[in-house]
Amino acid sequence: MKILRIDIEGMSCSHCKRALETAIGQLEGVQSVEIDLEKNQAKIEAEDDMTEIIRKTISEAGYSAK
Repeated sequence: MKILRIDIEGMSCSHCKRALETAIGQLEGVQSVEIDLEKNQAKIEAEDDMTEIIRKTISEAGYSAK
């Protein structure tokens, strides 16, 4: 299991948080997702290093992953 931390730009409210948690959480291999609005960061527990797939999902949802 890997813990990934990805900085995200463009989130401003709890709707943004829920939308990203849902989008990332639906990816195969993702065990859990926690979005911290104050830190603009996602903490993701996944089976493998899925950083690039998760970054693409964040981008497709309309946000920027760093």
